[in-house]
Amino acid sequence: MGVSWVSASDETGRRPVAAQVEREFSGVVAWYGHATGAWWAMVRIPGDVRLVEALNPRELREAIVNARGWPWPR
Repeated sequence: MGVSWVSASDETGRRPVAAQVEREFSGVVAWYGHATGAWWAMVRIPGDVRLVEALNPRELREAIVNARGWPWPR
């Protein structure tokens, strides 16, 4: 049995945001990390993939666009 530290309303509100990011950027997988409190995306870059981390959905979009040089995660 799992335990969620995020209320059901928070969880319901974050899923559509991640889905929208995935629709905006083909091939990207996005999610909110409950344990980290950060937004994440797995982004394809030429010849590789990159995991990026951001503080909010706006910053996540910026991280996706600039994935090759994005400084997070450290």
